[in-house]
Amino acid sequence: MSELDLPPVAAPYLLPFHYGALHNIGVDFLVDPAPVRSVLAERHPDLSVAEFDGGTCATLNYQLYFAQYPNGGGITQEIEYSVIAYPTASADRLARLSYDQFARGYDQTKLLGIARLHVLCDNPLAIAAGTTLYGEPKYPGGFEVTLPSPNGPVADLWHIVCRQAAPSAAEEGSTGELPALLSLWADLTGVPRTAVNNTPITGYGTDDAGRPLAGPMNVYQPYQYTSLTEADAERVRLTVHAPNSPVGTDIVTLIGAAPARGVWTYQSPPVAAHNRPYYVPRSSTRRSV
Repeated sequence: MSELDLPPVAAPYLLPFHYGALHNIGVDFLVDPAPVRSVLAERHPDLSVAEFDGGTCATLNYQLYFAQYPNGGGITQEIEYSVIAYPTASADRLARLSYDQFARGYDQTKLLGIARLHVLCDNPLAIAAGTTLYGEPKYPGGFEVTLPSPNGPVADLWHIVCRQAAPSAAEEGSTGELPALLSLWADLTGVPRTAVNNTPITGYGTDDAGRPLAGPMNVYQPYQYTSLTEADAERVRLTVHAPNSPVGTDIVTLIGAAPARGVWTYQSPPVAAHNRPYYVPRSSTRRSV
């Protein structure tokens, strides 16, 4: 297959994939580029690490999304652990950016994208689509979450726990709580934020034949970006509960104890509201039973 050909879209998939609603938080960490280069050379050999302010960006990106299909709807949760990279062959097209400029969407080439290292997901259909269409390293995981919501307390609190996948049908007799792999906590209540035009977000993968793939994702409203100072960094906590797991090992190796540098969030606005009831006057001719 020539590089000028488009990758095939295997049946039964249709592209683009349309999201009915999206709730999303991403947390960025500036880390030492050296170990990132080593991991990237192994997982995505046609990509190079992007450097900002002497470091490189490792990012965790949690998504809760709804999709409507001809026969109904589906809800999916996933978390992507990635590093920011670009195609090595396109290095001469990139401007030199600081992390803050990158986070605000200054890279209009959109060559700076997420090179996915791990994607954990609770929907088998989404796992199959991500691996088949985009070369994502995607595998099962389970989630417990607390998110900002118009149907909840007035706070901007995010808490995502990613656990090992639920037992398969052959193991459904298993009991006990599934082990946690990682958790991400962020309290953004009252923190200033800026609306940023940072999409489309380019996601990079590598298929089974070793060919690099790029898949852009458009989000049709601005993200809300929060730049974290050293004092603000305590508002975000990343905990690795299983350091010997594949994702845990990579987080410990690449991020370690680095503080969060920036947070970006997006929440689909409500499209309808079922309002509070009110009493209707009783009829004066109402019969007693």
